[in-house]
Amino acid sequence: MVAITSTEPANKTKPVPLRWTYILLPAAILLLSIILAAGLYPQLPAEVAYRFADGTPDGWLSRAAFTTWAIALQLALSLLSLVVVSVAALAVRQLPESALTRRLLAVMGNIVVLPQLIIAFAMLDIFLYNIYQIQLLPIWVFALMVMVLGGTILAVFFIQAIRQVSGQPGKSPQE
Repeated sequence: MVAITSTEPANKTKPVPLRWTYILLPAAILLLSIILAAGLYPQLPAEVAYRFADGTPDGWLSRAAFTTWAIALQLALSLLSLVVVSVAALAVRQLPESALTRRLLAVMGNIVVLPQLIIAFAMLDIFLYNIYQIQLLPIWVFALMVMVLGGTILAVFFIQAIRQVSGQPGKSPQE
């Protein structure tokens, strides 16, 4: 028998490194929202219609308050994404880093992009209504499209992950 000797403790594990790809989409939507707000803010009237009933304005805010709320929501969701990925990376530190772990962290961090897309669309729709008196498609239609697309992407990811973990031919769990 050969004894294994090491100077490092046996329980020392290396945490999974955080990568920008884990929060790339939320950061991109946040940046796009900031650019959109900065570009259209000067064209907004002093009072912005943000809520509608039967196609007519029903609620008003100052343009500064509306823009602040829209960007604050995007920032909060981006930070939530970072926190979720950080906590998940700490939770899986006992596992060896693998392609599956990296993909799982990327999905966990980037899934926040779904509500961010809906908020960004709503912000754009409100900006366009207040500047040009046009509305894009109803927000609920856009939200439904985003949710269906997101659900489809998640289903594909989980099917691939299950196949990879179950050891189907040609796939290695450590890839």
